[in-house]
Amino acid sequence: MASLDYSAGSMLIEMCQPSSAFFGFMGVSSAIMFANLGAAYGTAKSGVGISSMGVMRPDMVMRSLIPVVMAGVLGIYGLITAVILNGKIHAPTYSAFQGYAHLAAGLTVGLSSLAAGLAIGIVGDAGVRANAQQPKLFVGMILILIFAEALGLYGLIVGLVVASSADAKGRGLCSSWEV
Repeated sequence: MASLDYSAGSMLIEMCQPSSAFFGFMGVSSAIMFANLGAAYGTAKSGVGISSMGVMRPDMVMRSLIPVVMAGVLGIYGLITAVILNGKIHAPTYSAFQGYAHLAAGLTVGLSSLAAGLAIGIVGDAGVRANAQQPKLFVGMILILIFAEALGLYGLIVGLVVASSADAKGRGLCSSWEV
């Protein structure tokens, strides 16, 4: 049974649970872990294609690094989200609403970046190999990579909106557990 506190006029406000911060920190770790998994897969898969293509056409290696750069940006999305979420966790007054919202934000960014990394890796691998054989495919490959990267960007935008709305909507739902 949670202890109750009489404050804010005549309203009965429940004490904030220290365990609420667990969900916020899970959001922090989910954002960075899943985003980095997507970035690592995209980099590794594209790197295999670049290495294979570089044997046939070493002059095109630098031009073919675009998928690797785009995959690396996904890790930055997770890092940005993790830092922002971590800065919003204030344990004594951190409500369950805020914890769940920050978990949702972290999962949104992390899993969107993971999906984008999978797409970038597969397209990057096949695209750089095909580009080595037919250079006219370069623009098409870049467009597909841009749309794959947009999936991660959509997740970043939604995650940041959820995280920022959690502060306004989750504030004052419980009182500090510090004495």
